[in-house]
Amino acid sequence: MVQTWHVSFRLIPASHDLDAPIKSSTQLPKNQPLKRSIANAKERTKAVREKVRSSLPSLTPKENIYNLPNFLTVSRLVAAPVTAYLLAHDHYKWALGLFAYAGITDLVDGWLARKWKLQTVAGSVIDPMADKALMIILTVTLAVKGALPAYLATLILGRDAALALAAIYYRYASLPSPKTFTRYWDFSLPSAEVHPTTVSKYNTFLQLVLIGSTLALPVVTADRQYAGLLHGLGVSDAGLHDGMRYFQWLVAGTTAWSGLSYAYLKSAVTILGTNEELKAKQGARGRAIIGVTFGGVVLVATWLAFTVDEKRKQKQKELQEEKPVGVVSR
Repeated sequence: MVQTWHVSFRLIPASHDLDAPIKSSTQLPKNQPLKRSIANAKERTKAVREKVRSSLPSLTPKENIYNLPNFLTVSRLVAAPVTAYLLAHDHYKWALGLFAYAGITDLVDGWLARKWKLQTVAGSVIDPMADKALMIILTVTLAVKGALPAYLATLILGRDAALALAAIYYRYASLPSPKTFTRYWDFSLPSAEVHPTTVSKYNTFLQLVLIGSTLALPVVTADRQYAGLLHGLGVSDAGLHDGMRYFQWLVAGTTAWSGLSYAYLKSAVTILGTNEELKAKQGARGRAIIGVTFGGVVLVATWLAFTVDEKRKQKQKELQEEKPVGVVSR
């Protein structure tokens, strides 16, 4: 059988490298789009990388808020309603003990934060919040029970309400964009810093002493041992109540002074940011909120002092006069 061979020849230009591999006619079109796609991807990646790097300096840093001082502050915040519950059910000794715990932790958490350098913006917000929660809840409870005069309770609560309104404004106005509901309540995002005034620090201490004394007064007068010791020192129940009334006047004066100090002191609040003109406007608006609201509170408290509290004082005086001699008030 004869086999037939078909041989084909291709002419190669003289300039062609005979040792180089011969490429197919379909390879070149396939590689060119792929190379262009890879180059485009690299350019897009580079652009995204540069955009991320340029945005890093504008990101708001976060703080580590989970530490022991903040834990103690939160426990003091929880102790406020529990103390009011005990007081409402006439458990004065337990209420006084829990109030003492709140006072001790108020000193300890600040000392720990300074010693271990654990100060945070969240702590600077929660710490006065816990103090004010304890003050507000106990003030309302004692006023309802008649242990605090209406004018003093109005001053204490009105001052805190005025400062709270201003704090809401300061927080929203100084919060870095975007201003969302979630970011508003994220206290790890710093915005405005509150610096308590000197008179405010003294006033807070005097208010705590007043609340503690008001809680201790029924414990002392109801316990025969304590009452006998005081009577042996020449201190009567009437003298204790008179001294408490004078102390209430002192706290009322410092409360009014403290509230008004936030209305005229520019250094009380520091707004974070770089726009000085905007910060000045925000500070002026916040101080105006405090001045108008707390000024109205002072007027209402003055009216209550000469009406409601005066009538209550006269009624208590009549009851004291009708009480038989030798009966110890409880």
